[in-house]
Amino acid sequence: MTASFQPASPTTASPQDLRVDQALSQLASLLQPLGPVAEVETLALPDALDRVLAEDIVSPVDVPAHDNAAMDGYAFDGCQLQAAHAGSPAAPLALRVVGQALAGKPWHGTVQAGECIKIMTGAVLPSGLDTVVAHERTVSAGTDHIGIPAGSVRAGDNRRLRGEDLSLGRVALAAGQRLHPAALGLIASLGQPQVRVRRRLRVAYFSTGDEILHPGTAPREGAVYDSNRFSLIGLLQRMGVQVLDLGVVADEPEALQERLREAASLADVVLTSGGISAGEADHTRAMLQRMGCVHFWRLAMRPGRPLAVGLLQPDAGTPFAASRPPARTTVLIGLPGNPVAAMVSFLVFVRPALLQLMGAARDGEPAALPQAVAAQALSKRPGRTEYQRGILSMGADGRCLVRTTGPQGSGVLRSMAEADCLIVLEHERGAVQAGETVSILPLQAFP
Repeated sequence: MTASFQPASPTTASPQDLRVDQALSQLASLLQPLGPVAEVETLALPDALDRVLAEDIVSPVDVPAHDNAAMDGYAFDGCQLQAAHAGSPAAPLALRVVGQALAGKPWHGTVQAGECIKIMTGAVLPSGLDTVVAHERTVSAGTDHIGIPAGSVRAGDNRRLRGEDLSLGRVALAAGQRLHPAALGLIASLGQPQVRVRRRLRVAYFSTGDEILHPGTAPREGAVYDSNRFSLIGLLQRMGVQVLDLGVVADEPEALQERLREAASLADVVLTSGGISAGEADHTRAMLQRMGCVHFWRLAMRPGRPLAVGLLQPDAGTPFAASRPPARTTVLIGLPGNPVAAMVSFLVFVRPALLQLMGAARDGEPAALPQAVAAQALSKRPGRTEYQRGILSMGADGRCLVRTTGPQGSGVLRSMAEADCLIVLEHERGAVQAGETVSILPLQAFP
């Protein structure tokens, strides 16, 4: 395979295990020169869910466009409240109902002193009216009259001001925003039927190993079914990337070389599982080392110590090269083969890398991990970051508790299926006693 890799710095070539924070920093620096995908397309709003906004959305209008009622009730000039209760604090303010305003059907008459209109939520407040009192806070004062008891409302209450949500010319959504349902609703509220987004990041995935079987085939002694392919492709799909499923590759250098060539020609990122440890049949890392260099591959992390990262350029002469931008460097990330290690490594490393290449801003994510109280003692030795599968609950005192799912082996996929969080035990931390505070990574935070 003809490929070129950017040279690694002396620190990345070190045989020592990297701390997780160091590896994340190096990965971000490695990807920074590549920048996000440059191609942009215009989509109708229903097709833009989970896509990354390519440019700022600037509000072309004030939202709301007029002062309007925040609830059903009666609209009036609030300055009458003080005058009405000055002489007789206990007496209600009496007003005559002279009209009605509905949402989408403004009332255009004139409201004089001592008068009000019936109004519905969202209806435009006529000029001179600044207060809405709820129906249930009024009393009947005869035909077409209401009374507003003292203390039931204050001047200016229950009014939504023009431009209160968004003012004309303000940035409603910044470039890099992933378009979740609320963001799409906000764009629609501005009257915009389309939006410009970055194209989907293309990620090619394949599993490696002679022992891998496709679900539905007959079992074989010493073989395992390919769970990683489904777990990892599921995680990729939830991120909104374009997934290229390249199946399974046997532990043969020539087959791996050809599949890497194909994947690099088709995708922005090549993701693999298996084949990166120190075993004789683990060819992925060895091939990368032979072709150029591996930026790092051993982490002070459990589960997920082996993780290979490199950059490669597809062969210009291959039949696959015409299907993708020829100048874009392909990122290769090789995950461990153990199912839990592969998923944890994806969440910790692959996800932030893909967000960076997608051009997605991460400033909407929490600056610090949430905390919980350990409901049991947790075994841990200093010198590596551990991610234990956990289950959250609420204690009698209202505090958030977390316990493990049980055995924490990197092949126990059941524990990942049962977990609703990862318990993050930092690099320097040792054993945890019950009652101590720990950091958690809620799994529902992904996508």
